[in-house]
Amino acid sequence: MKYAFSALLAAGLAAGASAEPIPIEEFAMEPAITSLSMAPEGDFIVGLVAKPGSDNGELALAVWDIDGEIDTSKPLIPNRITPSNKRARFYSADAIGQGRMLVRSKQAWTGQTYCLEGGGAGALKTFVFKTYYGDKSIDPKKFDAEFANLVDKDDKCAELGDVIGLTSTLPLDPENVLVSSRDMQQGTRKYYKVNLKTEAKTFLYNDAGDLGIGYVDPRDGAVRTKQELEPIGNNDYEIRTYILNPKTGSFDREDPLTYKASKRYQMDIDGYDEATGKYYVLTDLFSDKTQVWMYDPATDKFDDQPAFAHPEFSASGVILGSKAHNWNQPLGFTYDGATRETYWIDPEYRGIVDGLSAVFPGLSIDIMDSNENLSRVLLRTSGSNSPPAYYLLIDKAKLGVLGSSRPWMLKHKLATTKLIYYTARDGLRIPGLLTLPPEWKEGDKPGAAIVLPHGGPWARDYAGWDASGWTQFLSSRGYAVLQPQYRGSEGWGRELWFAGDNEWGQKMQDDKDDAAAWLVSEGIAQQDRMAIFGYSYGGFAAFAATVRENGPFQCAIAGAGVSNLELFRTKVSDNRISRAVQGHTMTGMDPLANADKANIPILIYHGDRDVRVPIRDGRDFYNAVKNRVPAKFLPVKDMFHQMPWWPEHHRETLTAMEDFLANDCGPGGL
Repeated sequence: MKYAFSALLAAGLAAGASAEPIPIEEFAMEPAITSLSMAPEGDFIVGLVAKPGSDNGELALAVWDIDGEIDTSKPLIPNRITPSNKRARFYSADAIGQGRMLVRSKQAWTGQTYCLEGGGAGALKTFVFKTYYGDKSIDPKKFDAEFANLVDKDDKCAELGDVIGLTSTLPLDPENVLVSSRDMQQGTRKYYKVNLKTEAKTFLYNDAGDLGIGYVDPRDGAVRTKQELEPIGNNDYEIRTYILNPKTGSFDREDPLTYKASKRYQMDIDGYDEATGKYYVLTDLFSDKTQVWMYDPATDKFDDQPAFAHPEFSASGVILGSKAHNWNQPLGFTYDGATRETYWIDPEYRGIVDGLSAVFPGLSIDIMDSNENLSRVLLRTSGSNSPPAYYLLIDKAKLGVLGSSRPWMLKHKLATTKLIYYTARDGLRIPGLLTLPPEWKEGDKPGAAIVLPHGGPWARDYAGWDASGWTQFLSSRGYAVLQPQYRGSEGWGRELWFAGDNEWGQKMQDDKDDAAAWLVSEGIAQQDRMAIFGYSYGGFAAFAATVRENGPFQCAIAGAGVSNLELFRTKVSDNRISRAVQGHTMTGMDPLANADKANIPILIYHGDRDVRVPIRDGRDFYNAVKNRVPAKFLPVKDMFHQMPWWPEHHRETLTAMEDFLANDCGPGGL
């Protein structure tokens, strides 16, 4: 069944006609609306909006009451708004039912601690994260950081860290949720069932000991799987999965799900089929790409064929019904192509998405939340050239507009991103995401280009809306942007992932150079008008390009980059799981040790509250090359490693990038 909808499409569907460079301020501003979540009962939505009167400089918490008649002839306006403040800024919100919500904030903090990442002797400049609990009245006086007294007030580490985690909303038990509290010093979690009306808590279990908590049943919060990491010699471990035996109540070891950490198989249990007693397992055990297989612990066997496998891309999840009328029924499967896509098998959900696709052609459509009878469905649309926009589907017939996250972008002609493939010098097929300037067309003269490797490196890019703003920022200034999914990237299959082992700054770097060569061969870029820009591991790639002889780039920009490979490998190896899975793969060319080979200009920027990659990594590289090549170092006040960043961070870094590319990149600028 395909539904047809009527809507006031005030959030915008397509880009406008202006092809001028998009002002930096439009990337720096906080979203007009973001982080929406609807209560399971479908009676209210909570989210973040730009604080009124702040010129999109700060975010505020907002609530929409949606349980009555709704006028869809105009955008839906929040019923209540309360701001955060300069010290503690909201960054996410979740409606958890019974009129209650969890709201998260972060704030700058400086002090001595051993509890937080990067802590130790001396003062640490970082951020602390807090989870607040409150009701939909969003009265600040009623917000409580001590949800159900799960935080030990005498635990100084707990005061600094975000120790509260929502494990499950327990959809069939609407008055209760499953919540965990993390011990900052031990790294373990205790799990409680908490009544949303009374805040009474019931201790259930913890993950201390040899067996860690795995899959938790959303029906009742019962633990169904556990996992163990057992040393087996030669610096390797065995990762073992145990599944609850319903007859004995014990957890039985499942040998078919056991593997050596060095093999790096994916073996994630993503659901439980109550009808058969089988488990949905996301695994690449049988193929290069991840597939969904059913595993039967009663027979210790996988099914003969996968439950879901995409011919080109890796599966990423299973969507099971969470309402009373469709409980535990498979509704769809997700997979990671150019964007994360959903293959719907449920006719009702497929009909909703098909109908919306006719209204929003070319955009991704995400069903975020819904109530029991689907009379209220929270939706998000987005695309590489369309900022996320939020809608409320009412009675399967009408669309109410909540708003676009960045409506001011819609007056510009925005660039689109597409998936391409190119061949590396050793024959390996490399995916890439290409964003061309909006006015570029086949047959135009080659221009300037940026190769933009992602962070991680064990991660990947998607061709949807770029939350960092980098692809639109660069393409609107006339640069073609290619994001190579170089060897070592995850999510594109085992062959590509494993090909990056011990090739940091070597074959991994070849892939970035070969991306530049592809841009030239396709007539997109001029040989002498290319730069490399990356953040985190991408910053490492920019450092590596700076010291690489006969490279294709005229300059490099490194954001929060790793420059000392040995120190980074040591840091990763502090965690025994990381050490077992990836620690042995991190060798190659160390940029800092090769700083005497620097041969192109470089801009380095780094946040002074970055504990993931400390600012000394950027400063040390700058000091090592500043007398050899034109180099600039920009310390960014109060900037953390991960997004979301604050408007002043975007404003300062984008301004520096724009100026450097135009004036200091090679002879005369790029």
